[in-house]
Amino acid sequence: MNRISDDILFKVEKPARYIGGELNSYNKDKNEVDIRFAFCFPDVYEVGMSHLGMRILYYTLNERKDTFCERVFAPWVDMEKLMRENNIPLYTLETKDPIKDFDFIGFTLQYEMSYTNILNMIDLAGIPIRASERGEEDPIIMCGGPCAYNPEPLYDIADFFAMGEGEEQMDEIMDLYKKYKGKKQKKEFLRELSHIEGIYVPSLYSVEYKEDGTIKEFKPLYDDVPEKVKKRIIKNFNDVKYPDKFIVPYTDIVHDRIMLETFRGCSRGCRFCQAGMIYRPIREKTTDKLMELAEKLIKSTGYSELSLTSLSICDYSNIQGLIHMLVEKYEKDRVGVSLPSLRIDSFFVDMINQIQKVRKTGLTFAPEAGTQRMRDVINKGVTEQNLMESSRSAFESGWSTIKLYFMLGLPYETMEDVKGIADLSQKVVDQYFGVPKEKRKKGLRVTVSTAIFVPKPFTPFQWAPQIRMEDVREEIGALRSEIKSRNIVYNWHESPVSYLEAIFARGDRRVCDVLIKAFEKGAKFDGWSEYFNFDTWMEAFEECNVDGDFYAYRQREYDEVLPWDFIDVGVNKEFLIRENEKAKKGEVTPDCRQGCYNCGVNVNLEGKCFDNALFNKVQ
Repeated sequence: MNRISDDILFKVEKPARYIGGELNSYNKDKNEVDIRFAFCFPDVYEVGMSHLGMRILYYTLNERKDTFCERVFAPWVDMEKLMRENNIPLYTLETKDPIKDFDFIGFTLQYEMSYTNILNMIDLAGIPIRASERGEEDPIIMCGGPCAYNPEPLYDIADFFAMGEGEEQMDEIMDLYKKYKGKKQKKEFLRELSHIEGIYVPSLYSVEYKEDGTIKEFKPLYDDVPEKVKKRIIKNFNDVKYPDKFIVPYTDIVHDRIMLETFRGCSRGCRFCQAGMIYRPIREKTTDKLMELAEKLIKSTGYSELSLTSLSICDYSNIQGLIHMLVEKYEKDRVGVSLPSLRIDSFFVDMINQIQKVRKTGLTFAPEAGTQRMRDVINKGVTEQNLMESSRSAFESGWSTIKLYFMLGLPYETMEDVKGIADLSQKVVDQYFGVPKEKRKKGLRVTVSTAIFVPKPFTPFQWAPQIRMEDVREEIGALRSEIKSRNIVYNWHESPVSYLEAIFARGDRRVCDVLIKAFEKGAKFDGWSEYFNFDTWMEAFEECNVDGDFYAYRQREYDEVLPWDFIDVGVNKEFLIRENEKAKKGEVTPDCRQGCYNCGVNVNLEGKCFDNALFNKVQ
């Protein structure tokens, strides 16, 4: 085994990805800790270092004196080639030690198309890919994150999965492990681990299938193993651990700024959105707490931009007050405040103008669908008038560039709905030209982007078929021909990647073999267009005798046993069925801040949604 050398780093495209030692990274004496944890992000450094969840858990684990959590990212192809040629196993940034020597290897599952990178990283570490082939000397591999809510496609890759929010759960896992460390009792550890709420150990369950390929039965193998795995939530979100320092990279990353998490959950109930369902209930931090965190993070990082994050940032109960206080306090230091994409019904021009006192940022709106009928189907809860008013206000306030996000292939969509995207975008352009010349800024640019809808578990659309590739191409062609204005730029995504995403989003254990076969045939960095090879995947499906269309294009029945039915996210299946039936009729379910619509979270997760969440704003 060799270590990384300067000779190798000189040969790669971005050596800063592989050296570590950044400001605010942890540097512990590895001989004085009991547990070594390698936190792996299955993509390149710039993407992984932008992920807030990794930053939170890196901080949480390293706050423990007995644990050293170190970071690992997927090496880019140039670096991987040199590592394999020089017999350098995958290592951590903090100590440069091989991850094969660690107690735990943890992967965050943010995107289905990163799964082959997980296999590649395990292989590059010199560890058997299949959990069933690993021994007592091998690290314990765990997975968490949003894609873990259907863990079955990785059932023989991970030793266990952590469902839900990990700040408290990780402490319980580490505490239990200390009891078993050094005893070579991995099976016993995993069995007891399954008793911790939110933990799923695939090897402790069996699956039977019907002749038609659907699941007949899914059950635990032992009486003490839970039939249902309930997700973990942080009940006191205001006081949960949150980093008071972020690592400051040497190189540019995707989101190179302070991220301040204002609240978790969402009350909007968009029927296409998995995050809006799995992250319920709503829990906020107080404005005072956020101001305190902002001060610590600005001092410890030196960043000049602070991003307020959540699923729907303008729904924070004191958003205007928070922004006013941040701008007033840090304007003199030239620290800017930024917001992610805005709902078009909550666009506060005065608030945005406050933000722009420091620096002008772009404006992004997500109408999602081109017609009101379709926005009602998906329960977006916004109108064309909302978008027109927001756009006009923006143009009057000095903006001339706006981004609009839409989806194609939504359930119950018609070609008229698709063409409506062009019509709606043109109306935004018309709003600009409706503003007097002396009031508007020159250089109008409206960027329209369409993504292909992928049905996800725990949403009202989890039973719906994925749109077929030939239909996607037809919709993109129709939309392109409908866009006439030179002020509109249209960006779209082709569909083969979305086809695979749909398979792995709703796949069962049988697609795990396909994943391994595709990796063995060279698949990796599938989320990067320059490395995605659709033919490789088609060969893998054929060689494993698995029909991808069965998972992507099939309409499920309500009484079918779904691969993720054993997981309890708090939202009842009956609620999701009701919402899907309402979607068929174009009926809207109002924001649950206006009243409870009985999704089940209140009862299933032991606590009312808005306890200690809303109405805590500073006046």
